Parts: sequence; C-alpha cells; structure tokens
Amino acid sequence: MKSMRLSELTHPNQLHGLSTAQLEDVACQIRERHLQVVSTSGGHLGPGLGVVELTIALYQTLDLDVDRVVWDVGHQAYPHKLLTGRYENFHTLRQKSGVAGYLKRSESTFDHFGAGHASTSISAALGMAMARDQRGEDFKCVAVIGDGALTGGMALEAINHAGHLPNTPLLVVLNDNDMSISPPVGALSTYLNRMRHSPPMQFISDSVEESVKNIPFMGGELSAELKSLKGSVRRLAVPKVGAVFEELGFTYMGPIDGHDISQMIRTFQAAHRVGGPVLVHVVTTKGKGYPYAEADQVGYHAQSAFDLTTGKSLPSKSPKPPSYSKVFGQTLVKICEQDRTVVGITAAMATGTGLDLLQKANPAQYVDVGIAEQHAVTLAAGMTCEGLKPVVAIYSTFLQRAYDQVIHDVGIQNLPVTFVLDRAGLVGADGPTHQGQYDISYLRSVPNFTVMAPKDEAELQKMLVTCLNHNGPAALRIPRGSGEGVPLMEEGWEPLKIGRGEVLLEGDDLLIVAYGSMVQPALQTAKILVESGIKSTVINARFLRPLDQGLIHPLARRIGRIVTMEEGTICGGFGSAVIESLIDQDLLVSTLRIGIPDQLVDHASPAQSKESLGLTPALMSNRIQKRFGWVQGDSFVGTNSSKQSLKS
Repeated sequence: MKSMRLSELTHPNQLHGLSTAQLEDVACQIRERHLQVVSTSGGHLGPGLGVVELTIALYQTLDLDVDRVVWDVGHQAYPHKLLTGRYENFHTLRQKSGVAGYLKRSESTFDHFGAGHASTSISAALGMAMARDQRGEDFKCVAVIGDGALTGGMALEAINHAGHLPNTPLLVVLNDNDMSISPPVGALSTYLNRMRHSPPMQFISDSVEESVKNIPFMGGELSAELKSLKGSVRRLAVPKVGAVFEELGFTYMGPIDGHDISQMIRTFQAAHRVGGPVLVHVVTTKGKGYPYAEADQVGYHAQSAFDLTTGKSLPSKSPKPPSYSKVFGQTLVKICEQDRTVVGITAAMATGTGLDLLQKANPAQYVDVGIAEQHAVTLAAGMTCEGLKPVVAIYSTFLQRAYDQVIHDVGIQNLPVTFVLDRAGLVGADGPTHQGQYDISYLRSVPNFTVMAPKDEAELQKMLVTCLNHNGPAALRIPRGSGEGVPLMEEGWEPLKIGRGEVLLEGDDLLIVAYGSMVQPALQTAKILVESGIKSTVINARFLRPLDQGLIHPLARRIGRIVTMEEGTICGGFGSAVIESLIDQDLLVSTLRIGIPDQLVDHASPAQSKESLGLTPALMSNRIQKRFGWVQGDSFVGTNSSKQSLKS
C-alpha cells in the first residue's frame, strides 16, 4: 500500500481514509521532521513527540474545515503544525518571521485559539461549544490538555462548568504522561499516577500479556482481538480512574494507550457519539520515540540545538557567565542553609527559575505547587503569617495570572513575601505570550510593595538579601540568560538601602536613568555619545518603588535633559514613574523614554528583538542625539557651546 508523504499533507482531512499502517508511517515521518528541526534550531522536544499518534488519531475522526481543536499550552502542538500546512516552513520554527513555537490564530486557520500559558483549553473550547449551540450550528469542539495543566485551577473551574451542561457536546482529551515540565504535583496527578500503576493495571499490562505471549502457537505476539480485549479488561479492572470526572458530570473513557492509533480512533469515534461532555483519558510517554527524551523527560522538555546521535547540546562558541537564574538559585541555597525559615516556592518551573538547585540541596525548604500561580502567592502569604520567609520564583509572564492575589493577599495586608520575577524583559523565541514586558507597569501601583532590579548578578545577590530583610512585600526582576560576568560572593551579602540608586558615570550634557538590565546598555550608549562630545551622567536606579527622587531630581534640574531606559513596556513603566515624579515637583525638563513600545513583541532572538525595537546602544545613541537636536538626520550639528546653550 502506498505511503503518504508528510510533505504532501497540507490539510489534516487528508488523513481520512488512510489505513492504520499508513497513519503509523505518517507518525514516523512527523517524529523524524520534529527531531530534525528541533535539534538544529532548538525548541520544545518532549511534549510534541509524546502526542504524535494522539494528534493523528484525533484528526482522523474530525473534519477540520469545521471542527475546532484547542491545544493547551501550545508547545505540544508541533505535530499539529506539521499536519496543517506548515511542513515546508517548519525549519523556521521560533525564528524571526518564522513558524511560532506556540499556537497563533493569525498564523493558521487551524489554530483555533492561541496558547502559551497552561490550563486555558477547556474554558476556550467550552466557550466555542456554547456559542455553537446558541447559534444553532453543528461542529465538534475538542480540548487537548496535559495532566500537568490540570493542576491549574482554571482547568478545574472549566470542568466544573462543563459538567453542569449535559446537553452541550464537548470532548476533553486528557494527555496523561505523568509530566508537565517537571513532574506534576498535587492530589489529582497523584491519583492518576496511582491508577496508572495500580496492581490490576500492571497485572493486565504486564503479566497477562507475557503469559499470553508464551502460549504455544501464539508466535510471541498478541492478536488485534486480544489487544482489544486487554484494553477492555484494563478499563474494567480500574473503574475508579474516571470516578472523579464522572462525578463532575463527564462521560469518562479510558485510560487508553496514547500510541495505539487504531484504539484511539475507535475511542474518539465513540466519544463523538455521546451527547454531552466527554473526557477521554489517553496515556502517553513524553519524548516518545527518542530514547534520550524518554529517559530524561525534564531535561528534554525543551532543548537548544543538540546532536541527534548523542542527545547532547551543541557546545557554546564561547564560555558564558552563569545565568541570572542559576545565580539566584545558588544564592538562595546558601541563604536557606543559614536560615531555616526561608522557603523557595515554584509553580511547576523549578528548572527554569533555578529552584531545582534548592530542591536537590534542601528539599525541606522547597515547595512546588504545580501550575497554580494564584495558589502559590496566597500560600506564601499564609506562610508569612506564621513566621516563614517565602521566596516565590515565577516567570514575569506567569505572575500576571496571580495579579489579584498579589494585590489582595500580599499588598493590602503588607505581608513580607519576596517575589523573584524570572524572564523579565525580552525572552526571544517564545514570543508574545512569554515576553516579560509588563511586570514593571503592573507592579508599580501595588500597595506596600518595594520593587527593584539589579544591574548585574552580584547586585542580584544583594537584592535578594535586601528583600528577605525587608518587613514588607518585595519584588525583584531578573532577565533571561547569562549575567555580566562580574565576581560573585559566596556569602556575607549586605542588604542595599531601600530606595537608593547610584551614579555610575558623570557628565553635564545628559542624564540617563536606567533600570535593571538596561544599565549596561546605558553605559555603552554613554560611551558612544562621548565620541560626539556629549558627556552623560548615568544612574543605576536600582529601585522602581520607591524611586530615588533625592538623587534623580537635583541632577535633572541641573542638566535639563533626561533619558530613561527600561526593558519593559513604556506604557506606565519605569520612565513614566520618573517623569511623573518630576512633574509632581514642577520640574519641567526635556525627556525621552526608551523601552518597549506599546506593541506585542513577536518571536525572534533577544538580540533581533532589541534591534527591531531600537534598544541597542548604537540605535539608542542615535535616537538621543536626534531627540535633543544634536543631529539632524545622520549629521552631527552644533558644538559643545551650542549644546550648552540648549541646556540653559
């Protein structure tokens, strides 16, 4: 029988009518292309490899011209992209102007809902189903969600709602691989895992299969009929697996083998015939088909470019300083060794935030709440009420999910919770759902908060100690990637004085006030300006809240021209804080705010993003000279004396 070439698949409906053998061949081609591209350019590896057969089987039972499929998170949807017309461009994955690493409605008509954060799929698919019914239309709505995403309260809220709509057809496919990024935590994931590995399940899966294989004349293999019987007996043997979902109003089917295409097709077809909400429980292996990814499901969740043969990351062209995340993790480990009241909290991102170091070194002072940022914040608030010092490490983009808790449970009550916002600023290839560009703005107005950002990794160490010594809520933002390579201290860090910045460079022509990751670019910009005879005073602001007005205001009054620099949106950002403080004191000086414009930042490398946004020293120096009349077009105008007259 002729095989179907993946490169010829431009529409998922082309899967219709293919035999199981042909579909399995397509699965092999998807894995080959998936591995080839991710090993070359980097990206999420394990999630997509685990859902290849699931995607094929599901799409074989749907009409994707009308039916809707909502993928949770999105990084598990690489096979979906390969089946929906993006094969030829898949090599551009996560690159500027290329295929996005997550789902994106503007990229394809088959991306029915954008996704970057977890636990949103059931809500979105239910909303589509309710709209369908209200409009009198007829199409299927499917949500594909991983077991790790079920730790997010939003998913459980959606399940609770859907279960009370018995006449609203909705299919939820639970991709149960016992993993999110790190192993999932909580009672629900423990329950699912216990059922997967219960004695009846193991007896059916292992003992019976081995016994049947040893029967004479069986040839060492199970027939299709016996495989089907095995699946049926497994479902009978563990009837409690679906009890939770059935009590909530769902028809439960499973657990089924997520790598058995024919079994999944039969199950999905049966699920489509049920009138109300259905949950199909599919057991998969994260990283399926690539031994290194199967063996290390955390490490191979996402990978930079790597050698397919060895599975090892390609060596960096030049040594890099340790990342901010690693410096934070190492520092917190030292602090926890000296203070048993300090506790590190992560929301399923131990490796990404550096808290995996604390988990290994001191698990008693480490907490993983799962994909549950709201719970993490209020849990920390409760801990402080009883004398602990929680450090909540969450990506900037994910803390957005817990904004009410930050205000209501921490800020208003003035509780001493420390927040470390990782991946603050531009993050590169993950695109607009993951850019940490809003935390400066959304934390500026939270009551009682002290907010800061370090210029380098050594200052990060001091700021962490500052937060833990402060009797109130504090937030510390750190960028993605390597530090500046400055010397670090092993211990003995001194806290900084709250609300005090520092002058790093002095000059009379221009005042540059920079925050966090923009301090080093500010110094580089000042160096470029000197070549044109423009001398700058550069301030490392350190603190957003409280702002060091005692340092900034006199210099602004004397110099008369001020530039603010931040790696965040300029809408209500750091520059706005500085200018508002000047206006409040009737200090009317020429100003320029440099930061991320009021726009979404698409996927690209951080360097490419900074170039396109005008955040490189060369582009910033040029913009500064134009703004203050020191150049017209590309030509320098005026002398030092004329610049002095501008100032007066």
